[in-house]
Amino acid sequence: MARINEHYLNLQAGYLFAEIKRRAEAFRGAHPDARIISLGIGDVTQPLPPAVVQALEAAAGEQGRAETLKGYGPYVGYEWLRADIAARDFGDRGVTVGVDEVFVSDGGKSDAANIQEIFATDCVVALMDPVYPVYADSNVMAGRAGRADASGRYAGFVYLPCTADNDFQPALPDRHVDLIVLCYPNNPTGAAMTRPALKRWVDYAREHEAVIFYDAAYEAYIRDPEVPHSIYEIEGAREVAIESRSFSKSAGFTGLRLAYTIVPKALQGRTADGRRLGLNELWLRRTSTKSNGPPYVVQRAAAAAYTPEGQKQVRALTDFYMENARLIREGLTATGLTIYGGRSAPYIWARTPAGLSSWDFFDKLLAEAHVVGAPGSGFGPSGEGYFRLTAFGSREQTAEAVERIRTRLT
Repeated sequence: MARINEHYLNLQAGYLFAEIKRRAEAFRGAHPDARIISLGIGDVTQPLPPAVVQALEAAAGEQGRAETLKGYGPYVGYEWLRADIAARDFGDRGVTVGVDEVFVSDGGKSDAANIQEIFATDCVVALMDPVYPVYADSNVMAGRAGRADASGRYAGFVYLPCTADNDFQPALPDRHVDLIVLCYPNNPTGAAMTRPALKRWVDYAREHEAVIFYDAAYEAYIRDPEVPHSIYEIEGAREVAIESRSFSKSAGFTGLRLAYTIVPKALQGRTADGRRLGLNELWLRRTSTKSNGPPYVVQRAAAAAYTPEGQKQVRALTDFYMENARLIREGLTATGLTIYGGRSAPYIWARTPAGLSSWDFFDKLLAEAHVVGAPGSGFGPSGEGYFRLTAFGSREQTAEAVERIRTRLT
């Protein structure tokens, strides 16, 4: 009988979003007439930009003709898309990224879960707390965490608490770490990191020879000119940082699946005997072994988002969701709730009312307002006492959800 990977047994019971779905469906079953509005899971509701749709249709047509049929593409993505990414997402901001440093994938969640594979199992991981669950769970399954204690903290991780007390900006680690996971604009707190704050992290990583995995999936929502869009805007970051981005929330690709990760050639790790090795080479080996890249038609659609018209339409899409964020932020503030985020990110982070845990508030919101959110404790121990709402609903859903909360919970 094959032996199992027992590290999976250390996972906390129930993936957050699966539990949210389970509770919502149980409520729907008991109250079939209730019309539930979900602002809990960050799935988009607006149609794909027209330029993207036109590119999909054209690429699908090519697949129907023998002379233009495309089969397996490059493992790392087509060079024309990687060139667009390097030029538009980075070059236009004065950041140099080589085409051979861009790795196109089928989603940001995949990259966030898989990046840990190129690091040794005894690497010490520092995680923001609260944090998007996949960062923790993937490292738990890899054996870096051990068992969780009663508060939900894993002994093997170094936690970086992000609360209102520190403006959701974590302090530097107080012990040695090898891999640091940062996500800004942040999911779930909606916080953004200023240039001086990000420079502290780059300087720390350089001094301590650590690697930063920087998830910038929501950079398209940044509206504050003081907030950097890329960690590579900070001097020296190419020597210590990997950056990941996603098309899911910027261009509405949750149903298409496309993201990319930047692994600079200047970034190095070391072997057990002390030899230095480029992480770009390791990620290339991992990608060529385990990935076929997104389909040709999806990559053609992504390229359309970089045309002048496509960029204009993507901006309109993110503006739409940021207006939703404003409606939620201002509407809930008027109810007396303490609200954070929603200014350079499509997430609103609320303090739960006194005496209510984050799951208690989830149940109250569902039962009384028929609105689904995400309890903060599901993102980590420091998320207890907070609650996340997303701005990805339709305008009508968002406005109605805010009105229900205002009238039924106050």
